[in-house]
Amino acid sequence: MRKTRTEALETRERLLDAAERVFRARGVSRTSLAELARDAGVTRGAVYWHFKDKAGVFRAMCDRATSPFAAMIEQAGAAAAADPLAALRDLCIAGLQRLATDARTQTVFTIIFHKCERVDELAGVASGHERDHNECTARFEGIVRQAADAGQLGAQPDVQMAARALNAFMTGIMHEWVLHPRTYDLAAAAPMLVDVFLAGLRAHPPRCERRGTPRVPRKTHLTP
Repeated sequence: MRKTRTEALETRERLLDAAERVFRARGVSRTSLAELARDAGVTRGAVYWHFKDKAGVFRAMCDRATSPFAAMIEQAGAAAAADPLAALRDLCIAGLQRLATDARTQTVFTIIFHKCERVDELAGVASGHERDHNECTARFEGIVRQAADAGQLGAQPDVQMAARALNAFMTGIMHEWVLHPRTYDLAAAAPMLVDVFLAGLRAHPPRCERRGTPRVPRKTHLTP
């Protein structure tokens, strides 16, 4: 029984390894389960033993790789209470460096960003990614709110907008870098990139719009 269980786990890992290779080469929607089975050296029946469909393979492949955002979220905690912006800096740098140094994470993010078409068969997976994105933005917002409460962002900062900007900044760097990873050393550049964003956030944080009657421009009378 132990040997059978071990063999089953090994087969599952081989299938996920194959998914990383084939999805990256062909794209998710253009890959069939038969191709995955062939690349893994197993039967198609073995694929269905472990996974309901291709979306299940894709989801398991993503779950197996540690997300840079997940790594950041796991580290969020008591450190943010003492110095929120310093904690935010450390978390963002750690996330980028995780991507830069972990080959599996790079592969999975390349597939997610550039090889995953939005088709019906992956609708459930897309919804899961949307939930993860919203959760990450909410965690960012929590730390930014701590920074605002600590007076690190001046008066009346728009915390939600700042969190969305930070999430977009981080996602943009990751999206661009996995497409052209040889253009620069992301692990080495991570502190500088994060400092650029945080410097702008400190100097010019987004402000909450004042509520009330909108200002009406005064008419100018021109002399003919």
